[in-house]
Amino acid sequence: MAAHPERHLEALGFSPYEARVYVTLLRHSPATGYEVARASAIPRPNVYTVLARLESRGAVRRLQTPEGVQYAPVPPTELIGRLAAAFQRHAVEARRALTRVRPARSEDVAWNVRGYDRILEQARAQVEATRRVLWIALTPAEARALAGALAAARRRGVRVTTLCLEACPEPCGGCVGTLHRYRVPPERAGRWLVLVSDGAEVFGAEIGAHPDQAGAVRSRHRVLVDLVTWYLRYSVALGRTLDALGVPPAQMDRPEAARRLPAAGAWLRHLRRALQDARQGRKGGEGRAH
Repeated sequence: MAAHPERHLEALGFSPYEARVYVTLLRHSPATGYEVARASAIPRPNVYTVLARLESRGAVRRLQTPEGVQYAPVPPTELIGRLAAAFQRHAVEARRALTRVRPARSEDVAWNVRGYDRILEQARAQVEATRRVLWIALTPAEARALAGALAAARRRGVRVTTLCLEACPEPCGGCVGTLHRYRVPPERAGRWLVLVSDGAEVFGAEIGAHPDQAGAVRSRHRVLVDLVTWYLRYSVALGRTLDALGVPPAQMDRPEAARRLPAAGAWLRHLRRALQDARQGRKGGEGRAH
């Protein structure tokens, strides 16, 4: 793609002809409209319309010379900086406007997400949408993948509570906020990633050894949100209790830990059943999650 700079401009909203004319002017300028048409292989009647559009968006400058009107490109650094600033401004304004739109009631919908990359994309989006309070339970791989979004959430004032499900003896650098390191989930084949944002939306994922063995559910269903929120709260309380009973944090998911606190075994299996029921019993799809 680096060999075709026009494609990058098209991704930024330029038409194919606009991108081709701008790159042509980078290579040959200043130039008359006739020279641009010949160098870019764009029909001459069309090239003047394209040059006018580029001039109106600040990508090309018109020069009055003794030889007549010629054209020169705005330097790429200036152009890209201007486009980036405009995009950021429009993104902020769009977010402000869209958040005022009253959404349809969708509290009873659960969306299924498949594939590791899409799971990270959805988790990152939920973190970025959080405004006040975020609960998150995860393992080091996902902590590192979401580190940037979590750090940004903290900077904008979100209260983050993190449950490290691997009970890492030392912080991995990805976990932020109030950190609890307890290995409290039940025995499982894969890793968990669980989020609750602003007490209103839940995201629960189970990630296997391969990307295609990753599935998740995202929902605003009130019962599911409350269930997962209290699971995370009780997991922290359970971790503290087992810690006080002398169970090392990294061994809290082993059978002997449940024997020390008989009720723990049933509670630790509760969320897994609930998430599996939500994923299997509710009709959702990847397309509805994007």
